Amino acid sequence: MYLAAIDFTVFATKTAQFILSFSIIVVLHELGHFIPARIFGARVEKFYLFFNPGFSLWKKKIGETEYGVGWIPFGGYVKISGMIDESMDKEQLNKAPESYELRSKPAYQRLIVMLGGVIVNMILAIVIFIGIAWYWGDDFLPAKNLTYGVHATELSKKMGIQDGDIIVSLDNKELTDFFEIESKLVLEDPKTIQVKRGDSVLSLSIPTSLAAALSSAENETAFVMPLFPVIVDSIGKTAVVVEGSFEKNDTLLTMNGQSIQFQHEFIEVKKKFSDSLVTVLAKRGTDTVKIRTLINNKAQLGLFVKLPLQLFKTVHQNYTFAEAIPKGTQRCFMTLDNYVTGIKQIFTGKVNPNESLGSLISIGNTFPSQWDWERFWTLTAVFSIVLGFMNVLPIPALDGGHALFILVEMITGRKPSDKFMEYAQIVGMVLMFGLMLYALGLDFWRLFK
Repeated sequence: MYLAAIDFTVFATKTAQFILSFSIIVVLHELGHFIPARIFGARVEKFYLFFNPGFSLWKKKIGETEYGVGWIPFGGYVKISGMIDESMDKEQLNKAPESYELRSKPAYQRLIVMLGGVIVNMILAIVIFIGIAWYWGDDFLPAKNLTYGVHATELSKKMGIQDGDIIVSLDNKELTDFFEIESKLVLEDPKTIQVKRGDSVLSLSIPTSLAAALSSAENETAFVMPLFPVIVDSIGKTAVVVEGSFEKNDTLLTMNGQSIQFQHEFIEVKKKFSDSLVTVLAKRGTDTVKIRTLINNKAQLGLFVKLPLQLFKTVHQNYTFAEAIPKGTQRCFMTLDNYVTGIKQIFTGKVNPNESLGSLISIGNTFPSQWDWERFWTLTAVFSIVLGFMNVLPIPALDGGHALFILVEMITGRKPSDKFMEYAQIVGMVLMFGLMLYALGLDFWRLFK
């Protein structure tokens, strides 16, 4: 039954993109360890894309190093002589350190080798984002082009902004991209904001406390949100319709008699009727149609609606290579900041990990069903950042765990024993593989559910 529901063309396209993307990320990450290890005279015994317990899909020995491709696509590794790693080969550690072993090298050299992969991941993401900005440019949504204005949240209401206001400028400087408003409020410290209300343009004072409120870790409220109608873009496979049908470009009007003129109203009304059948009225051309549909217990209809960039007039911006460098660098660190914020929300209980965690199945499914190079490279940059961040966490078996022990050694002058490093590696691997299996189990549960 489940096999029959799979579109194998889509599956093959997503899988191909996933394999190519992660091959690039993993190979370059491992090169970040391999190159400094060789520069410092350490022997690299194995260089593998993916893990290979039992057998390899391909391998070839060149010089002192065996290069290969494993069969478990969870990452990759380099096996450096004199280091407890994923291979758990402890034979060398029973002998006195040799000059070609990593454990015989100075602490600063070992630290560089350990952090080399993470550094390369960040460089790769920056280079990709620079390339995207240079080749494809950007599409901006000028704030003045939001036809219906903005929806004022609690933060913006306090300073006098109202629903329907069209934001024009900050300190009389035109806001060329609506989605940059919060970063400009925090980083540029403007004193006034100009809004169009009816036929008048008003200048409102910005309180000095706003930047701190927006950047607070406790804040989950946007400054303002765009007002836009609820227009169907596509219908997902999870949509359950018992009467009538949704069609692309339907404009939703009411749900059980309650107005859903704008997106924020749509979100709130759905919550009221969670896990129940509802009657939706929608405008289709010049007609009004009635649809009976199910809202699930997560307040979802299974619809994808058109977003502001699809509905309002945008401006395309091209960049020279010199202009793309700061743009791509900024995008890399903004992506990292967003990811770290998401991790914090999981650990503080603001986000349910069972709904956020995913394995390779979830990751592969983020790739588009048709090959899209801009999307492919964007996701590759994002996943390179994710891999870099995860690897720098101070957990045994990860690069960050090894780096932490080396830093302790550099500070205290005492090197952890090989036996301690062996046990730490085992604990770290158990934790990591346990998390991987848990995430994989969540994905299978979602699929069969």
